[in-house]
Amino acid sequence: MALKQISSNKCFGGLQKVFEHHSVELNCKMKFAVYLPPKAETGKCPALYWLSGLTCTEQTFITKSGYHQAASEHGLVVIAPDTSPRGCNIKGEDESWDFGTGAGFYVDATEDPWKTNYRMYSYVTEELPQLINVNFPVDPQRMSIFGHSMGGHGALICALKNPGKYKSVSAFAPICNPVLCPWGKKAFGGYLGTDPNKWKAYDATHLVKSYPGSQLDILIDQGKDDQFLSDGQLLPDNFIAACTEKKIPVVFRLQEARL
Repeated sequence: MALKQISSNKCFGGLQKVFEHHSVELNCKMKFAVYLPPKAETGKCPALYWLSGLTCTEQTFITKSGYHQAASEHGLVVIAPDTSPRGCNIKGEDESWDFGTGAGFYVDATEDPWKTNYRMYSYVTEELPQLINVNFPVDPQRMSIFGHSMGGHGALICALKNPGKYKSVSAFAPICNPVLCPWGKKAFGGYLGTDPNKWKAYDATHLVKSYPGSQLDILIDQGKDDQFLSDGQLLPDNFIAACTEKKIPVVFRLQEARL
């Protein structure tokens, strides 16, 4: 798959780049950001995948988070894809901020008209890592994933559905139990159909209940003043309870502010 470089900027001794390519899974052009630390010039580095939240693009994390210094110091290649296919000319894809464009929810859609393009789960877990492994100096055996909100949900399900694939998973204010929250019901109903039992395959709280026990480090940071927490969109307590019952270790840190 041919990569087209869109931009390249020096940052903390490394390079922040953005590329475009044609995605087979999503059947459209996609952009992703990749940070190459100084250590990437002399050897392979661990790969850390970031998944952004609703309405975001590949630009959001690289311009707002300030992660570059830490990635440079620790020698991490950080990859940040877009949050959905774009420009697919699907009726209704741009009608709301929490479904369609910018809201792929990291699932493989099974319903028309979304199933041809909205396959973010397979893109993030298969196509993109294969692309990264071939074109950049990363160690495929040292791969982890993290994300925020919808992207936190994405990070959790990618790790839980692929035991052993990721060394760790971290999430900021993740949507932990989407089958029970308004965002999840809307997205899953549209992408996966009306049967709630099918939704469970992309719900971290349900996935952890059948997780086979392979070693996985889970870290969640949640702001206690987060409006979406009080609105019942995130439901971290349900995930923590499921982890506790399954005896899967999870570090949950409640922070003073919103994240």
